Amino acid sequence: MNVTFRRAVSADFPEVRRITCEAYLRAGHFAADHPYMGVLEDVEHRAEHAQVWVAEAARKVVAAVTLTFAGQPYSEIARDGELEFRMLAVDPAHQGGGVGRAVVREIVEHARQLPGIAAISITSATFMERAHSLYESLGFRRAPERDWFVPGEGVMLWVFTLELDG
Repeated sequence: MNVTFRRAVSADFPEVRRITCEAYLRAGHFAADHPYMGVLEDVEHRAEHAQVWVAEAARKVVAAVTLTFAGQPYSEIARDGELEFRMLAVDPAHQGGGVGRAVVREIVEHARQLPGIAAISITSATFMERAHSLYESLGFRRAPERDWFVPGEGVMLWVFTLELDG
């Protein structure tokens, strides 16, 4: 699918919120009352402390993702020289059509343009098998030595990384 990848503007935030929450809920990742849903809903806070990007197809926002760097508030695992992406969500109405793959490819191309960035990292819950397949098909590799548990929840999160070619 042909998508345009760009930084979100405040007018996009309601659609980013809808897409992200619907994608996580419909996939069964979290119940509506799970505390993480509040984090996903707060697009304004995310945009203030990280970079929120959107993918458009036919002038409609169809996906959203958050980009962050080592030491920033939304960074969970990024090391120096890494771009971390989080909260990748494709509108359920557009899933299965290659949007997620197109977004990850755009993130890779964007990262290649960033000075000092040599790798990309992503955390994914063990139960997000579709995401794992996508990342691995695009060259990401598991980094099990960096896996971690969500504090207080006992949920294991896997880390995937992609080394960027010079």
